[in-house]
Amino acid sequence: MTYDLAIGDRGYSSWSLRGWLLFDAFGIPVRSHTARLYTDELPQLLAKFAPARTVPVMRTPEGQVVPESLAIAEELASRHPDAGIWPPGPARAVARVLAAEMHAGFSALRSHCPMNLRVSYQGCNPPPEVLADLARLEHIWAWARAETGATGDWLCGPYSAADAFFAPVAARITAYNLPVGPAAQAYVAAHLAHPSFRRWRAMGLVDGADQEFYRRDYPQRPWPGPVPLAARAVDAGPSENTACPYSGKPVSDFMALDGRIFGFCNPFCRDKTVADPEAWPKFMAIYTS
Repeated sequence: MTYDLAIGDRGYSSWSLRGWLLFDAFGIPVRSHTARLYTDELPQLLAKFAPARTVPVMRTPEGQVVPESLAIAEELASRHPDAGIWPPGPARAVARVLAAEMHAGFSALRSHCPMNLRVSYQGCNPPPEVLADLARLEHIWAWARAETGATGDWLCGPYSAADAFFAPVAARITAYNLPVGPAAQAYVAAHLAHPSFRRWRAMGLVDGADQEFYRRDYPQRPWPGPVPLAARAVDAGPSENTACPYSGKPVSDFMALDGRIFGFCNPFCRDKTVADPEAWPKFMAIYTS
């Protein structure tokens, strides 16, 4: 039972990130269909997912189209009650409150700091409206932990749809070095280290050319998340593996890591692995064998 999901550029589309996390972070099989933002690709893709007007939008295995990330979360939770998309018990209501406010609010933060997973700046001079949004985020995050008794990385106990909805906020705080307190910084760090977030960002780093709309002239700094292993693309093999770790197809593109050569079936499989080898369990199984 595999779903189809229409998404935009992984490096920039915050809504798409939310939608994709609802599958990858909860072990629900999905095929992603990508379109580049601000091009004719997006309306052409959405025409296949009517009546959706934007990404993300999913199609169920039976063919029903479900636009909007909040609707996707609810539909998947109904269809996969054991996946843990919403936390159990009273914490479920808190998680839904969080997701609903994130879905509809924080317009100043969204506007001043569009998501960009390819860069991190030293700062962005956030105006008062953005600082107010950050204060509200810290308030509701603390409220959620107090209401649910959560003491770990996530807001309502186990990782849930509420956390998936805030993943792009973590990316914004990271990319623009926004001022938040220690508890919020710890929550952001948990997102940056989350396996699904790392996979999405690895793909986003190599998913097409930079989008000029998102470029800012602020001084840059290194990305504060986990430091990837030092892999690089190479022109030729032979590789230790003869089949791509993801597709099982014969290898044609190659990567070097720690003096060893590994093969993949296409440039994207190789490049997403070069971006962050440890994000990919199927590759790491070969690397550590």
